[in-house]
Amino acid sequence: MLHSHLNTLHITQLSKNALSQLAPSFVSLPHTEHADGQYRLRRYSVVRFIAGDVVPTDKHEFMQSDDINHFQGNVIRHFEPILSSTIKSEGMREMCELFVASNELPDGQEIEIHQMRIAAIYDETQVAPEGVHQDGFDHIAIIGIDRHNIVGGEIMLYQDCHDAPFFRKVLDNGEVAMLADNKLWHNARPIRSIEHGEEGHMDVFVLTAKGVKNALQS
Repeated sequence: MLHSHLNTLHITQLSKNALSQLAPSFVSLPHTEHADGQYRLRRYSVVRFIAGDVVPTDKHEFMQSDDINHFQGNVIRHFEPILSSTIKSEGMREMCELFVASNELPDGQEIEIHQMRIAAIYDETQVAPEGVHQDGFDHIAIIGIDRHNIVGGEIMLYQDCHDAPFFRKVLDNGEVAMLADNKLWHNARPIRSIEHGEEGHMDVFVLTAKGVKNALQS
C-alpha cells in the first residue's frame, strides 16, 4: 500500500477473486448517444452500502455542471444500469466495502458507480476527454480491471490544474487509486492499440461519494 502526498492519495488492491467476478461483465457494456459514447462504453448505477450489503437505488441519470466538466457539462446523461448480477456479486461488495472503509464513510453511504470500457478506436483515444479536472465529489476511487492490446492510459494527479503532474501510473488489474477529489486534480493519458487491427481496451470502475471528512482529506 502507498500513502502519499499529504494523505490525499491511497493505492490499494482488490482480491483476485473480486477481479475475476467483475471483469467478465465489461464485455456487455453498451455504447451511448453521448459525445464520448462511441469509445467510452458505460453502465452507471447509484447504490447504498448498508450493513455490508450493496443496495441499488433507482437513480440512473448523471449530470455535472459545466464549470466542472467543460466537455459535457450541464447535460443530463442517462445510462443503462450496471447488471444486477454484477451489483449482487461478492466482487462488487468487496469493492464498495474497500471504498467505504478507506474513506471512513457512514453506513448507508450513497455511492455512484461508473463501469467503463475505453475502446482504442482512434490513433489516440481519449480516456479523459475533459482534460485535467475534478469531478465535484469528496471521494473518488479509480479501479483498474483490465488492459488489452494498449499502451498509455496512465492516471495523472495534480496539486493544481495549472501544475505539472506529481504522480502518474498505469493501474494494474485490480489496483485501486483512492483520491481526495476536493484536494487533487486528475487526468489520464490517451490510449492506443499496440497491434493495429486487433481490439484494444481499458476497463475501469470509478466510484464517487460526497460528504464526510476523513483521513484522505486531512
